[in-house]
Amino acid sequence: MDKRLPPLLVAVFINIAGFSLILPLLPFYGQVFDAQPWQIALLFAAYSLGNVFGEIRWGRQSDRLGRRRVLVLTTGIAGLTYFAFAFATTLWIAIAIRIVSGFFSGTLSVAQGFIADVSPPEKRAKTMGYFGAAFSLGLAFGPVMGGLFAGEAVAAESFRLPIFIAGGLSLLASAWCFAVLKDAVPPMGKGAPLPKYSEALEFVTSQPLLARLFVISFAGIAMFASMEAIYGLWSEANFGWTAKDLGFAFLAIGGGGLFAQLVLIGPLVARYGEARVIVIGLGLLALSMLLQPIIRTPVSGVLLMGVLMAGHSLAFPASGALLSRNTPGERQGSIMGLMMASNAVGRIIVPPIFGLIYQRIGHDAPWYVGAGVIALVVLVALSAVRLLDQQRAAV
Repeated sequence: MDKRLPPLLVAVFINIAGFSLILPLLPFYGQVFDAQPWQIALLFAAYSLGNVFGEIRWGRQSDRLGRRRVLVLTTGIAGLTYFAFAFATTLWIAIAIRIVSGFFSGTLSVAQGFIADVSPPEKRAKTMGYFGAAFSLGLAFGPVMGGLFAGEAVAAESFRLPIFIAGGLSLLASAWCFAVLKDAVPPMGKGAPLPKYSEALEFVTSQPLLARLFVISFAGIAMFASMEAIYGLWSEANFGWTAKDLGFAFLAIGGGGLFAQLVLIGPLVARYGEARVIVIGLGLLALSMLLQPIIRTPVSGVLLMGVLMAGHSLAFPASGALLSRNTPGERQGSIMGLMMASNAVGRIIVPPIFGLIYQRIGHDAPWYVGAGVIALVVLVALSAVRLLDQQRAAV
């Protein structure tokens, strides 16, 4: 592993722990404002709306100004938004603050651009796996803290302490990046022109493989975010879970992702290649969604979400690595930013729709719809496998 990578992974862990700390609180925090299921899903989606604009801006700015400088600025301001969120007086103010928080947290493309800077193409899937492991570890650690420090009553005061902790972790991530992180590639400077996303989009649509990867990532992450948004409501309705219970459930979710990224993805990519690993990951996603309402027990409710996260943690690091390997170096920031923004659009539009499906069609319906959508995405992934096989045969 490149010695410049561990400081970034620590920053990713701290930042994601802060972000994920409030995930198990949102279904219950929304109830403070008498929110409907679709409005609670909107609380999840609002963050992603900010992410769209954040990924568009910060991915490009990091090419010009340097990854470190952008990460210090954005994580610091994001930390301040958590403190504002703790004192939101209405649902719509809370949603607006989540949008701002998402904007300054839209830096996954910056982190992935840093990974591309320090890792050769043939090792990128493994390096993305390290990134995913730091992400999953933060996702496992944060919600447990959120659940432990949340109060029992459905009142704003019950959730302020964990939200303050989330803000503190983001400020810590900013200070860490300032003190320890070093840019691997010199920034182009303020005078350099910004890469145009219209050109990035034109480049992606002209490349059949990249276009498929964008479709896979958009649909898969939209389904994952939708299940994440309705999971708290579904488990509360079926098992009577509280924020504390949901926080511990997220430990298994993060554990599934961590196991996939530390143990599975490296050997699987080495043996089958990234494209086939994407298919395997999507298959796990679809299976976990399908079985969740069929088995319907507290134990399976936790374990299947761990499988869901494992599938997600196989498919999307492999997809990101494949995208990066097939993207010229000078386009890394803009293409990664475009993908993150595309994914964020899916996380904005789809979860509220699934909240309405949950509310109006039935509590189990989102799982079946999600499984069906992922089954269709598997067909797209299989076409990417065939395309790569044809390209290799032609060499």
